[in-house]
Amino acid sequence: MKIMWNIFLAMALVLGVAATGSAAYPDKDVTYIVPFGPGGESDISARIQQANFRRLFGHEMVIQYKPGGGGAVGWSSLQQYPSDGYTIMGTNLPHIVLKPLQKGSGFKLEDIANVYFFHYTPDAIVVPVNSKYKTLDDLVQDAKAHPGMITFAGTGSYSNNHFAKTRFDKIAGIKTTYIPFKTTGDAAMAMLGKQVAAHWGYTTVGVAQGDKVRLLAVAGEERHPLFPNVPTFKELGYEFVGGAYRGLALPKASTEATRKEVSDMLDKLNHDPQFRKQMVNAGFTMVDVPYDKVPAFLDSLKDKYYEVAKELKLIK
Repeated sequence: MKIMWNIFLAMALVLGVAATGSAAYPDKDVTYIVPFGPGGESDISARIQQANFRRLFGHEMVIQYKPGGGGAVGWSSLQQYPSDGYTIMGTNLPHIVLKPLQKGSGFKLEDIANVYFFHYTPDAIVVPVNSKYKTLDDLVQDAKAHPGMITFAGTGSYSNNHFAKTRFDKIAGIKTTYIPFKTTGDAAMAMLGKQVAAHWGYTTVGVAQGDKVRLLAVAGEERHPLFPNVPTFKELGYEFVGGAYRGLALPKASTEATRKEVSDMLDKLNHDPQFRKQMVNAGFTMVDVPYDKVPAFLDSLKDKYYEVAKELKLIK
C-alpha cells in the first residue's frame, strides 16, 4: 500500500508540473554573476540578497565574480550563459549606458535583458574627518579659486563616480580633477591617505569608514536615515539627485516568460521587510522597478547620461 501511495504522489507531482508548464521558479540554485571584484557595493548587496534568497526560496544563490573593464568584461560575456533564468548577472547604471559608447566595450545596451532594478547608492562627497572642508560650500569655493587643483578619487573611468564628478562640476560651475581607482575600497584608502583631497563615493563609504570620514552632501531626494545630519545637494541649492543604480539581467535569448519569472522573484525579495531593512542599514536606497517598468525607467535616465557623455567626449 505504501509503495502504491508513493507512486500516486509521484504521478500527481508530474501531472501538476505538466499542467502548469513548469515547476515554480526558482526550483533549484541560481548562479549570480557580479561583474566586479569582491568587496564593492555590488558585492555587498549581492551578499545580502544571497542570505535572504535562501531564507525566502529555500535554494542557494551562488555568487561568482567576473571583474574587469569597469563591468564591461562581465557584460560582454552575458550572452554566453544559459538563458533559462538560473544564471543572472548584476547590472549598473550609468555604466551599461556609458560603457558601450567606448570602443572595445564588447557589448551593446540592447543586448542586456534588464529584468529588475532594486536600489541605488546615493552619490556622496566624502572627505577625511580632519579635512579642511567642513561643508560643501568650503569645497566649492576652493574649487572656484583653484580650478583643477582639487583631486577626487573614484572607482573606474566612465563609471558612476566619474559621471557624478563631471555632472556636479557643471552644475556648480567648477573644475576638479578625477583620479580613477580599481575599487571603492582603493579610492577610499587614497582619500584617507591624503593622496587625493576627496572621494566621489556613496553613502556606503560613510557606513564602511565610520568616524574616519565626513560626508559633505548626499544625492538623495531626502536625507539618508543613517546620516540625518548630512544635507542633500538639493537642500544646498544644487539640482543633483542620483547614484549607482543596480539591477539584474538575463541574456537577450531569454524568453519573455522567463524574464517575468525572474522579475517576480526579485520583486518578492525586494519587498521583504527584513531584506529592505538590511539594505538601508548598509547605506542603500531602495527602488522597485520590475520588468514591465524597466524601459520607462531607463528612458527617464538616458538623456541625463548622454549629456554627461558629451562632457566626457564620448559622443558629440
